[in-house]
Amino acid sequence: MMNSEAHQKVEAAHLSRNAFLYVRQSTLRQVRENVESSQRQYGLRDRALALGWPLEQIVVIDCDQGQSGGSAVERERFQKLVTEVSMNRAGIVMGLEVSRLARNSSDWHRLLEICALTDTLLLDEDGLYNPSHFNDRLLLGLKGTMSEAELHVLKARLRGGILNKVRRGEYRCPLPTGFVYDEAGNVVLDPDAQIRETIAYFFETFSRVGSASQMVKVFRNEGLLCPSRLRVGDTIVFRPLTAWTATRMLNNPRYAGAYAYGRRQYRRAPDGKKQIQRKREWGDWLACIPNAHPGYISWERFQENLKILESNGRAYELRVRPRRGKGRRYCKDALSAVGAEGTSVSDMPRDEAGRKPGMSVIVGTLHVAS
Repeated sequence: MMNSEAHQKVEAAHLSRNAFLYVRQSTLRQVRENVESSQRQYGLRDRALALGWPLEQIVVIDCDQGQSGGSAVERERFQKLVTEVSMNRAGIVMGLEVSRLARNSSDWHRLLEICALTDTLLLDEDGLYNPSHFNDRLLLGLKGTMSEAELHVLKARLRGGILNKVRRGEYRCPLPTGFVYDEAGNVVLDPDAQIRETIAYFFETFSRVGSASQMVKVFRNEGLLCPSRLRVGDTIVFRPLTAWTATRMLNNPRYAGAYAYGRRQYRRAPDGKKQIQRKREWGDWLACIPNAHPGYISWERFQENLKILESNGRAYELRVRPRRGKGRRYCKDALSAVGAEGTSVSDMPRDEAGRKPGMSVIVGTLHVAS
């Protein structure tokens, strides 16, 4: 039974607006198996009825099931709830505990601020709160901090278990095209002969031409397609080879039979999505175990390929990145160099078209014939 203090916080202005019940569990597995938790969350409707809200004014929001409370980005119904509160349509917001509404301090305190501005009450299993009251606001803030800390501890435990497996090379990662897991969980070459032969020819071609772009031209001229594994469904499709795909395959140590983990460092973008912050150097990878499984090339060949790619990248950078503001001086120096042994450019003879022999100028680049 609700105590008298809780009833004193509920005013006619609150009862004139809707009561919103937010129901959420983090994973679909929890939704299927934690039936008692779902019943407890839906049971908060009785608390709203006891406080004076009619049944038709109780709005249940349960479309964010299976979504983590760590961010509001993917929880559209939570964002809708915040909108309803900000438009002064909510008299009370209910959740079994703080973690059901948000496990992120910024999302939680934003909701508290809006509730305080619109005089909206908050209710959980422990009691009823008015965020515009200092003591209630302080208690709710502490609960939000504890909820976020709890999520951090849970993630740290899971992360620790994963890293232990990673160091032993036992953590199963998504495999690149050309590899599969066998029944025992070991990494083996793809049983499809066409896939194996195409990837083997891919690395053989690079050893011959020494350039990702040239390799793309070879595949195109020979009418070859490169196998690619789709992220959804684990289906293999054959597509025209691109320079991006070629570079990605050449940089993947899995093709050298090495188990690798932590090659990139990720961070959360403002929209909550995971983005690559930077690529780690080879010595900074969380795990690198050569000869962990069969590969298409040797570890030594893999390292040689990386050196070739790096050399190609430096040459390309020097070729296409002129120094800003210096183009006219460089062009003048190059033209002056043509008139060697004291012969100036103006003194050089012209052909029938009026051009200097041994020179051809293309926009952005000066070519001097030998």
